[in-house]
Amino acid sequence: MIDNRRGRTVAEANATQAGDPTRRDMLFLATGAMGAVGVAALAVPFVRQLAPNAQTVAAGAPIEVDLTPVAEGQGIKLFWRGKLVFVRHRTKAEIDEAAKVTVASLPDPQPDSARVKPGKEQFLVVYGICTHLGCVPMGTAPGEGRGDFNGWFCPCHGSHYDTAGRIRKGPAPKNLEIPPYAFLSDSKIRIG
Repeated sequence: MIDNRRGRTVAEANATQAGDPTRRDMLFLATGAMGAVGVAALAVPFVRQLAPNAQTVAAGAPIEVDLTPVAEGQGIKLFWRGKLVFVRHRTKAEIDEAAKVTVASLPDPQPDSARVKPGKEQFLVVYGICTHLGCVPMGTAPGEGRGDFNGWFCPCHGSHYDTAGRIRKGPAPKNLEIPPYAFLSDSKIRIG
């Protein structure tokens, strides 16, 4: 029998359908491939928008701080997760002064050793936020008003903190809080 539409026999038409790819098969493959590319092109931006943006990642990501430029007796201010952080390189006299305080006499009793990392007592890392009403205490820079205990002084309501960031006088109920941090080397810390 002859297939009048294409000028070939039915046996030839059946043989072509059974094994060899035809133009129709190529169109199906091309359509399927283009559809997959289109779905991927739509899926990639959708998946990317689900991830947090760089500003969000940076706001909560740990930060590394090089302490080499911080001279003994000086401090630095920095921000982590939108909160002010004080890092002070304490002198031997400041460490001794903080260690000799009778802990039981403090409004928020905490020894100096609990507020620093063992072997790194010279560096104190605290949030720079007064625990009374959230003001920013003074005393990070030398010559800045450090209050009655040579630590930090909150001029808004008169809270005085010592060289370990412990409340000693004034309305603040608690010591300056300590952020999570760890030493990566003798002169580098990671906050967060």
